[in-house]
Amino acid sequence: MPGAETRARRPRTALVIGGGIAGLVAARELSSRGLRTTVLERREHFGGVVAAHELSGMVLDSGAESFATRSDAVPTLLDELGLAERIVRPRAAGSWLHLPAGSVPMPASGILGIPGNPLDPALLPALGRSGQYRAGLDRFLPARVGAQERTLGGLVRARMGRAVAENLVAPVTTGIHSTDPDELDADTVAPGLRAGIREHGSLAASAAALRAASPAGSQVAGIEGGMNQLSEALVADLTRRGVRLVDACEVLALDRDADRGTWMAIRRQRGAGDRSALRADVVVVAADAATAARLLGPHLPADAVPAVDPGPRLALVTLVLHEPALDGAPRGTGVLVAEAARDVRAKALTHANAKWEWIDERVGPHRHVLRLSYGRGTRSGQSPVDETDLPDGKLTALALHDAARILGVPLSRKDVVGADVVRWARAMPSVPAGHRERVGRFRQALSELDGAGAVGAWLAGTGLASVVPDARRAVTALDLPAPRGG
Repeated sequence: MPGAETRARRPRTALVIGGGIAGLVAARELSSRGLRTTVLERREHFGGVVAAHELSGMVLDSGAESFATRSDAVPTLLDELGLAERIVRPRAAGSWLHLPAGSVPMPASGILGIPGNPLDPALLPALGRSGQYRAGLDRFLPARVGAQERTLGGLVRARMGRAVAENLVAPVTTGIHSTDPDELDADTVAPGLRAGIREHGSLAASAAALRAASPAGSQVAGIEGGMNQLSEALVADLTRRGVRLVDACEVLALDRDADRGTWMAIRRQRGAGDRSALRADVVVVAADAATAARLLGPHLPADAVPAVDPGPRLALVTLVLHEPALDGAPRGTGVLVAEAARDVRAKALTHANAKWEWIDERVGPHRHVLRLSYGRGTRSGQSPVDETDLPDGKLTALALHDAARILGVPLSRKDVVGADVVRWARAMPSVPAGHRERVGRFRQALSELDGAGAVGAWLAGTGLASVVPDARRAVTALDLPAPRGG
């Protein structure tokens, strides 16, 4: 029987479509199982949002600058790549919130802006007396309150009230996930938070327990020299393993030969007019949700492929300034901006050299590196202006204005030593309520398709701590030969 022979035949080749971190990790796992692996990436660089740019004589991250330390997934990978000794923690200056009434320190406990102690006197400027009183009622509410809320915003509002949801949580989620908390699936962005309410008796206690479960010192870490070194190390490791890396290559379609049990990718190389086909026994799609749906959808039940909003476009403005008034890091390591703060259009600012000692050592005396991010998206009642549409010069001028307002320090063009704008699309997929269940149905259907897998942030969740272990699990689920040494 041809089908039985196909199932019994050991796969020899693998194709990964997408060369972001998820795709590179998947390729590494496939190669370790003895498969001749090829990675196709439509851009001209590998690593996705873990990338670099040169500014004022320094190589800096142009995308992700840190990773969450809630698990050992990323440190383990860095150790395997010889980067463990370069892992660094941010300085303990703390972060701030920029609210309509001004800037205030971020709560020192809890997660995602949810305070572990809502009665902390330091929260009074952010919540007001009535808001803090309402938040304190959380500890007296039965566990069933908010149990039916699927979104993070709905859960926080039910347990702690509007002030916590709008002034503490929303700036964090829009800054990290580019999404309002009322549109975020609570179980995806904060696994265990809802279950923790039943176990610990309140939302505050649940948030505090999740914070305590993180390694001591910080919830994030980075790499001396920048997270972009992870991309470089993965590319070097894959090259050493004999993995073929092809950039500027778009995959137009995926076809499957059921009799032979192989996949065929129809691809088009940038600069070459002709299309060509590439065959492989195993295919892993490591692209965004829309691309995954286009390539895998024809091979799956119609209701198995979820529609995922790619999220707003993002723009990151990096400024190098010479301004002694910033030497004291007036707003700690960075600031998240509440949407109601109309005097600022940025959604977040990172004072990079106040946060990372290695940058401070390289930037020079009285010089400072600021990263401002834009791309909240537009919703009903918002200004129709999308800052990411602005040309680089105007966006840089806006960033300088916003930085001055956020930091409380006058800044002008004469202070600018260098500036750069980097834009990202489809980098922060939306995870609305029910997303986890829809992803589960997709993966269940995909598991019934021989030799096919999918990885990426739209499936795993945003951040390296989610993407890296998920990519490894997805390859393991393909039931391939066990990893070999090396």
